[in-house]
Amino acid sequence: MTTPPPPQAPYQQAPAPADAPQQNWQDASAGLYASPIPQRAATLGDALASEWTKIRSVRSTVWTLGIMIVLVLGLGVMTAVLLSVTDAHTESVPKLSFGFFGVLLGSICVITLGVMTIASEYGTGLIRTTLTACPSRARVLTAKAIVFFLLTFTITTVVTTAVAALHSAMLDGSAPTGGEWLRATVGVGLYMATLGLLALAIGALIRHSAGAITVMIGVVLLPLVLALFMFTKALAGLQQALFEYSIPSQLSAFYDTSVTGSGPSGWDPLWIMLGVTAVAMLGAYITLENRDV
Repeated sequence: MTTPPPPQAPYQQAPAPADAPQQNWQDASAGLYASPIPQRAATLGDALASEWTKIRSVRSTVWTLGIMIVLVLGLGVMTAVLLSVTDAHTESVPKLSFGFFGVLLGSICVITLGVMTIASEYGTGLIRTTLTACPSRARVLTAKAIVFFLLTFTITTVVTTAVAALHSAMLDGSAPTGGEWLRATVGVGLYMATLGLLALAIGALIRHSAGAITVMIGVVLLPLVLALFMFTKALAGLQQALFEYSIPSQLSAFYDTSVTGSGPSGWDPLWIMLGVTAVAMLGAYITLENRDV
């Protein structure tokens, strides 16, 4: 015959410390699930931290920005070395203008990253988790735009400044003015970051990485290609407008080497790109708020 086990004392919860954060134990008494984790409303700072974690941890960011840096720096160094070795007469050409070729090719990388910042989440389904954690869709898009813009602007400005300093030291000709320095470094950085922001807005509207990248490459290259094949006099005005306002022509304006010699100059291309991007971002906000994931 065995001895029955002694009765156990009923479980009593230890009192919470006075300075502990308030928890949702009250809901448990109503028969509802109550998380022991303290809850608070999400803020824009939380969304920014989340987007920064995502953009710096995915491989697409490393590849696209890494290739952009290689293109801008590599072509800049190669141009400076070739012109110095061949003793080319470049006195009549602005020194900083030779950085244009690397920046033009690097813009494709920035566009790709801009699209993938949001469109890749639709491809993987991560956007459902993102919008569950942060139901405010405007806050999510704002956080993505801020993080992407600051990252792209910083890296582009640093790289273009390095190329401009190299060309200024190695090439012959008159020294660049302060305005030329500002446009070829900060101006190009702002323009490239805004162009990438336009790609992000197109990615939010189309929700497909390949489709949005194709659209943006068409926006960059198609006007210039179409203008090359407009031979009739009836299309002369349209041809001139396409030459003047194409993306490559606007980028060259920051280096004072515009393809046409007319059209936007100085900081005009930046204001044009800001206006176009603002319209696209507004459409992205409206679309994101009014449709399912």
